[in-house]
Amino acid sequence: MGQPVESASGGAVQPELPPGQRLQRGWPVTHYGPVPKFRPERWEFRVFGATADGEKRCWTHEEFAALPYTTVVADLHCVTKFSMLGAEWGGIPARTVLELAPPADTVTHVMVWAEYGFSSNLRLEDFADERAIFATHKDGELLTAEHGFPLRLVVPHLYAWKGPKWVRGVEYMTADRRGFWEERGYHNIGDPWKEQRYSYQEEPGDGPEL
Repeated sequence: MGQPVESASGGAVQPELPPGQRLQRGWPVTHYGPVPKFRPERWEFRVFGATADGEKRCWTHEEFAALPYTTVVADLHCVTKFSMLGAEWGGIPARTVLELAPPADTVTHVMVWAEYGFSSNLRLEDFADERAIFATHKDGELLTAEHGFPLRLVVPHLYAWKGPKWVRGVEYMTADRRGFWEERGYHNIGDPWKEQRYSYQEEPGDGPEL
């Protein structure tokens, strides 16, 4: 979360923002394409790919919503340069998914899949971060459809595009593969504190070749 920083004059304390970001008081709606219609009877969350036992795992919406619920207070940094600080996200920790559907020892990355085939790739250690959460609520209220209801991933230490809206599953991978925006010129890692916005900024080893 953004850290308070004392001004040079010793006066008002302002939150620290990643480079190039501005403080956002509201929560703008930003996404690509239409908002999907939620159909609970058809909805499922899948974990597949290189699982430890070779089997995929599926939850209905009712089953997934019944998993242990927790809250995380964390910031949201959008690559469009706004930052929303100190939001309370409620939902199911990404670590819970890893515990219930363990990856194989050879897994290094995950691909998070959402509606309409949208995807975002993450290093396994980023996905397993203690504050990464499959959010169903923000500040005690259900997410709106425009903001990702019924499920969005929040990975606070990365840019917000790394946490897709309308998530439907996770693929375990033994090698990295670029997701939707990463194939279209966004940085493969997306650390806002390093201002990793675009693929041309990548260093050797940051991601697979475009």
